Amino acid sequence: MKKITLIIVTVCSALAFGQKVSDYKYVSLPARFETFKEDFGLSELLAKTLRNKNYTVIPADKLQWPAEAKENPCNVVTADVINDSGFLRNKVLVQFKDCNDKVISSIKGSSNIKEYKEGYQDALKQTYVSISPANPVAQTLQTRVQETQSIEQPAMTNTGSADNNAVKFSNGKSDYQKVQIDNSQFILVGANSASPFATFKTTTKNDVFRVKLQNGDSTLGYYENGNIVIEIPQSNGGYTKEVFSKK
Repeated sequence: MKKITLIIVTVCSALAFGQKVSDYKYVSLPARFETFKEDFGLSELLAKTLRNKNYTVIPADKLQWPAEAKENPCNVVTADVINDSGFLRNKVLVQFKDCNDKVISSIKGSSNIKEYKEGYQDALKQTYVSISPANPVAQTLQTRVQETQSIEQPAMTNTGSADNNAVKFSNGKSDYQKVQIDNSQFILVGANSASPFATFKTTTKNDVFRVKLQNGDSTLGYYENGNIVIEIPQSNGGYTKEVFSKK
């Protein structure tokens, strides 16, 4: 059960991929922006703007984070300012990453001012209009994990049956566990894997799912005679049918 819980936490963190910067309450800033020789006042400018847009700015050092952020680091987005300058213009790229180090937003700014400090600051100011005010919803991920951990036998969506939280399936070559994340999604995960082989999300049609495979491919899956079927994309543009039978 502990292993399943770890997988659920990992998957719930990964589900943050669809989020926007405005979904977060906390923004972590590094001690220095690595692509600049000096700060040029950029840290102070960015921190001030984020606070004006209702974000709580915290340092990169997690020991200095508030308790809420420490308990769920996936409620924190990290911000960085990257030197993207060309030959004639000072340019910056403001980049936001989630807890899986995945870029969720990149905003460009440029300036005709040639002096470094004034030019970089002016370029950074051009990005501010594209940063939406905070409207945090990421805390729901923490709630989802806690709810999943406390439920041993949730009702299955689309099947009409009550399966255990982790149900075993096999494709004839390997064994997988089906773990219900919430009412709209579940995963298939290998017995010795910490990441899901496939993530299923419901569609408007019963028993048909949008599927994200471990290799990044997107496809369809569905229930057929009690089995889970995934259409596996092939290099020639076609699909093969992989059937996972309940054990």
